[in-house]
Amino acid sequence: MAHSLKVVLRKKANANGTYPLAIRITVDRKSSYIHLGKNLRETEWDSLEQKVKKNHPNSSRLNSFIRQKLTEIDGKFIDLATQNKVISSNAVRKQVKTKQANSFFLFADASMDTMRRQGKYNRVNAEQPRINIFREFLDGKDIMFPEITVSLLNKFRAYLKGERHVSERTVMNYMILIRTLFNQAITDGMVDPKYYPFGKGKVRIKLPEANKIGLNADEVKLLETVDLSGKPAYWSHARNVWLVAFYFAGMRASDVLRLKHSDFQNDRLHYTMGKNAKAGSLKVPEKVLKIIAQYPKDGKHDLIFPELQVLDHFNDAYDVQRKIASAIKRLDVHMRKIAKLAGINKVLTMHIARHTFGNLSGDKIPIQLLQKLYRHTSITTTIGYQGNFVHKDADEALETVIGG
Repeated sequence: MAHSLKVVLRKKANANGTYPLAIRITVDRKSSYIHLGKNLRETEWDSLEQKVKKNHPNSSRLNSFIRQKLTEIDGKFIDLATQNKVISSNAVRKQVKTKQANSFFLFADASMDTMRRQGKYNRVNAEQPRINIFREFLDGKDIMFPEITVSLLNKFRAYLKGERHVSERTVMNYMILIRTLFNQAITDGMVDPKYYPFGKGKVRIKLPEANKIGLNADEVKLLETVDLSGKPAYWSHARNVWLVAFYFAGMRASDVLRLKHSDFQNDRLHYTMGKNAKAGSLKVPEKVLKIIAQYPKDGKHDLIFPELQVLDHFNDAYDVQRKIASAIKRLDVHMRKIAKLAGINKVLTMHIARHTFGNLSGDKIPIQLLQKLYRHTSITTTIGYQGNFVHKDADEALETVIGG
């Protein structure tokens, strides 16, 4: 019985302007569609060649995925013919969907694609390699959600520590990712909760406590005063970005790079945090004003710092996050060199500005005020974070026992 397969973009657009990618199965002039869990813009799809254009960041992988699905569907036709079963577009669709609904990697790929569309570069950049390594652990084979058992996850855990030599914290990050995808699949009704391999009596996820270390007051002074004359201009620039982050209560570097001159009004900074969209206002220290004065107004975006001035617009959130991540990586390299020059024997990165504020504030600032400064949604988060830097009670208890 003759049949045809064609890869198409469906006609109804999603809210974000993309279109669902599907395979149209036609048998005896009757058609059914299998949605592939991928969404594309019209400009990213070659309808004549039935393939993703090179202007899509994952064109090669998506085209390979499409070829794989076409081969799989063709195989279903052969299976049905061999079994002398009725062949129809719906019969083939049902067989493929049954497998697709339980496929961990198809679901994971769809999740990554959604996050790309949402502009979540940092999430994709961290999680896609973990998915790839889980696939390598399985020798490149697909796996159904019900096959991800406690036993398999324990073997994967041993593989990560024994073959990949990763830390316990990193192992937990892999487990958290798999658990998150499992939860999403259960919520979507794709997987029966009875197959869930996490929880009491199963795989337990417990993050080891991180040892957060910031600079002390003397080290901050060294950083502020170290002579960078004769050094490349970007060293001074890196220090400026770090200091602004520190002076504004450990502001995240990603938010510092987004600061605009117009955010500063009447000696106050008004900005919205990128991570949780919390808005707020802070008094601008004189030290910050002196730094900002070094940077002329950018006519295109009004940005203070130059890292994002190369962008034509900020409509592509994924590209913006990618530019920020790349910039922070470069700034971290410069900060490590400055630390060595200043005689600071700690690993100095942009994020350490946040730890440094936590370290110096200690228990001097009420926890509710720190929550406001950090822009934490929950005060529990603030208490847990600040606990890394408050040692007074423990120190005094030890002093009481052993003496001075």
